[in-house]
Amino acid sequence: MLSEDEIYQKIYEKHQKLLIDPHNIDNYINKFPKEKKDLFNKSYFHQKRILITGISGFVGSTLVEKLLSIDQEVEIYGIVRRQSSPTYPKIDKFLNRIVIKEANLFDYSSLETTIKEVQPDYIFHLAAQSFVPSSFRGPIEVVRTNIEGTVNLLEIIRKLDLDIDCIHVAGSSEEYGLVFPDEIPIKESNPFRPQSPYAASKIATEHFSLAYHRMYGIPIVVTRGFNHTGPNRGVMFVTSVIANQIAKILRKEIKEIIIGNPNPIRDFTDIRDMIQGYLLAITVGKKGDVYNLGHGMGISIKNLIELTATLYNVKYTIKIDRTRFRPAEVPVLLCDYAKAKNHIGYYPQYPITETMQNLVKSYL
Repeated sequence: MLSEDEIYQKIYEKHQKLLIDPHNIDNYINKFPKEKKDLFNKSYFHQKRILITGISGFVGSTLVEKLLSIDQEVEIYGIVRRQSSPTYPKIDKFLNRIVIKEANLFDYSSLETTIKEVQPDYIFHLAAQSFVPSSFRGPIEVVRTNIEGTVNLLEIIRKLDLDIDCIHVAGSSEEYGLVFPDEIPIKESNPFRPQSPYAASKIATEHFSLAYHRMYGIPIVVTRGFNHTGPNRGVMFVTSVIANQIAKILRKEIKEIIIGNPNPIRDFTDIRDMIQGYLLAITVGKKGDVYNLGHGMGISIKNLIELTATLYNVKYTIKIDRTRFRPAEVPVLLCDYAKAKNHIGYYPQYPITETMQNLVKSYL
């Protein structure tokens, strides 16, 4: 078994071409198309009823914005958890064009009532406890939300025998967990070696989903999204942590960037690309199949800080906060999206430079 340091060493030796060099950005940026376009067929969503679990989150709100921009006659319903003072800042500007339903995924009766009322054509199942560090502190909540919640949803769909076009289940690259240098870039066939309760829960979620497809013919497609980010990403996620502190340096509020483990290598995808992948998967993806969605290039957390700081010509020092380290680290996640490209026409269009600039601007 290779040590963590040996894994990093071999990755830099074997896969230099797949890593973003903050000192050689032009060659990297030139890999991306100058003109951006929608990759999916908009007509699939015309006059359709779409249900989104987790609609008030980062991905859900971005998906809503995209769907509303492509078809005025699409009907969008969103499930949010009941709370004493309901506020949904990420979707507040869309509330006059969508319908919000209060239900908990692990409250079977409220979920069943909602699905009966909506009678959706498409379901985007995005709701999850998705912050990996929190899953170490609260694994039971992760099991209830991610696993039990998904099984409740699938059981309701099965018992109601609804005529649904497709259910998209959002998986995660964290399912792969401990990946070795000779397995880079990561294909869908790579073994799972989960390194967190969150990762284990998403594996279970995926297996239940695919089992329901095989057993009951429920039309389901699964995506394993690699790290994705953009404006409105939660402040606790690493790209937001970096962007927020770069913004504070620009405002002359701080001089140092505090970060956890600077070594892990991640495949950071622009949220606009990830949404394109979701829309492609649910419309033309093969039912019962799984697709990696990612960027195809990796960068370490330390180099991402350097790259972002270079974009704004700021000077900084790094302070390592070891309390932010994970009990079990995932050294590298780097996507092979060839299957998604060949089968559903997915490919990324936005370089991480543009993504991080948008994120810093949102904090400024």
